[in-house]
Amino acid sequence: MGLYLKIWALLFVLSAFSYMVDYFHLQGLLRWGLILLFMMLKAGLIVAIFMHMAWERMALICAILLPPGALLVLVGLMASEGGYTHLSRLLFFR
Repeated sequence: MGLYLKIWALLFVLSAFSYMVDYFHLQGLLRWGLILLFMMLKAGLIVAIFMHMAWERMALICAILLPPGALLVLVGLMASEGGYTHLSRLLFFR
């Protein structure tokens, strides 16, 4: 029970940090980077502790966590290519 209370408190602290990003009016990549970092940390804690993934076999962990990780990599690649395409169209049609 103590572990769950500690994780709950840590989730509360991470949520407070997430709200502080907006409170201090951070802008640009720093803002989005911090928001995504806190979101991933909270999601990881929830999956690891409350969904009992920290105590599962490695095969099950890989089966559940690797596909979303691969999707995140592919989304990042698509976003970078989208930025390149947008920039090349701006330069070409100027």
